[in-house]
Amino acid sequence: MSINMTLGQFILEKQGDFPYAKGELSRLLRDIGIAAKIVNREVNKAGLVDIIGEVGSTNIQGERQKKLDIYANEQFISAFQYGGECCIVVSEENDEFIHIESEVSKDAKYIVAIDPLDGSSNIDVNVSVGTVFSIYRRKSVDGKATLDDILQKGVEQVAAGYVIYGSSTMLVYTTGKGVNGFTLDPSIGEFCLSHPDMRIPKDGTIYSINEGYYTHFPDGVKKYIKYCQVEDSKTNRPYTSRYIGSMVADIHRNIILGGIFIYPITASAPNGKLRLVYECNPIAFIIEQAGGKASNGYQRILDLEVTELHQRSAIFMGSENMVNKAEEMMACFSPQQTKRNFEGTMVIQ
Repeated sequence: MSINMTLGQFILEKQGDFPYAKGELSRLLRDIGIAAKIVNREVNKAGLVDIIGEVGSTNIQGERQKKLDIYANEQFISAFQYGGECCIVVSEENDEFIHIESEVSKDAKYIVAIDPLDGSSNIDVNVSVGTVFSIYRRKSVDGKATLDDILQKGVEQVAAGYVIYGSSTMLVYTTGKGVNGFTLDPSIGEFCLSHPDMRIPKDGTIYSINEGYYTHFPDGVKKYIKYCQVEDSKTNRPYTSRYIGSMVADIHRNIILGGIFIYPITASAPNGKLRLVYECNPIAFIIEQAGGKASNGYQRILDLEVTELHQRSAIFMGSENMVNKAEEMMACFSPQQTKRNFEGTMVIQ
């Protein structure tokens, strides 16, 4: 397989992996790639034009919205409207889901859940940000798609991916047949295959967590952090602490080098902080397809019941052996948080 194969060529070559598809998923992935290039253009000139800073509003999460958050959201929704393969969009930036209503989308079969600009608080200081997306097939056959079409477990995803806007811009995605990464070649304006069949090492030496909240973490997380810091040559400890604050950037590094990314529950966020539908599930799908493991500390992310558009979850994702060890610590030192708690409402007792 040529290293210079473009994203479009690769998608078409792999279209046969989906016997029920008639090219719609391929076109939808292509539309995401086009919108990502437009967002990348604006991200890369953010210091030169009036597109950084806040707009004075908040999203459904209560987070201050950046100008680029709004811009990225508009670009992806526009791409889905013109593409015609998507019937509903769920976005971090919108309180409710959005019906895509156009002549070309009346028979659309796919639902997209998206975080248009992950880590946007880092934009103003020139730190890597990203886009996260998830794709499902609608369950209903007739009429408009509904909320029930959206509330599917992560295991039902047909594709997921992320775009990282950094020193180079990469699009990484999976359709359940492994993970492949494409780097944007600015000289030709195309994403080109640069990281075929991405695999995360079984072990790693990097742990990624915001240790500023250490006192608010469950005991199991505290014990795992201390485990990471203890010197032990047999397990290559102490591990290295690396936390960027943009989930996409932290996850991308750990996929390539090996490591674990943890965003646990805290006293102020008893259900976790990251959103299940358009952050946890798509990244979990990618991690698993790359040979890693994705958990909420007790059970598989992709098996969690989805009951709300903006549902939150704790996450422990990365190299399999590292996640297994973190789960072991949670089971031993935070046993009061049962599996039942984490299927719906997570509580600290």
